[in-house]
Amino acid sequence: MTSAKDAILGRIRQALVDVPEIETDPEAWRFRQRSTEHHSALLDRFTERARGYKVRVERATRAEAPARAARILAEAGLVRLALPADFPVDLAPEGFDLLRDDGLDNATIAACDGVLTTCACAIAETGTLVLDHGVGQGRRKLTLLPDYHLCFVEASAILGLVPEAVERMQPSVAAGRPLTFISGPSATSDIELNRVEGVHGPRTLVVVILDEAFPNETETH
Repeated sequence: MTSAKDAILGRIRQALVDVPEIETDPEAWRFRQRSTEHHSALLDRFTERARGYKVRVERATRAEAPARAARILAEAGLVRLALPADFPVDLAPEGFDLLRDDGLDNATIAACDGVLTTCACAIAETGTLVLDHGVGQGRRKLTLLPDYHLCFVEASAILGLVPEAVERMQPSVAAGRPLTFISGPSATSDIELNRVEGVHGPRTLVVVILDEAFPNETETH
């Protein structure tokens, strides 16, 4: 007598008879751990994916970056900006009221027009920024309370895939630092699928890629 289990397994085997082997081979379904793309292709992919989230992305050399950021911020009408206490001096734009976070209270941070940070790395495949709140990145609240976030991203820190970023962040996790993954501005939807931005974080996200390979190229969203 055939058991119910045997009958079910028999039907599954019969259903898989004409399925290509690649779809049933466990090895074929393993997640990629490393990207094989050239780094210039990773920069292009990150830019494309980030812009898909309504992120403005530009490229500049490190020397050009402060002026580029100043232009972007001035266009947005921003005046007072919060910075991590250890934000790189050479990246700070001129002509703005810059408040370094040496213990700013929540009300002061929230009252700022925006925040400037760096990031630990970025993921090309998903257009995601990863902050481990190390040097130049500040406390988590610093990137959640202001309505505008401009992030400087080293081109060399743009990785291809999520597993690469997870591996890169292992020392940060071991050190007990929190990780924040940012894919576009803050956005949520209610039960009727009405999109609302800025509920639990900045409603505007801008990325300036620090890339010596593109000294004279301006890219805007």
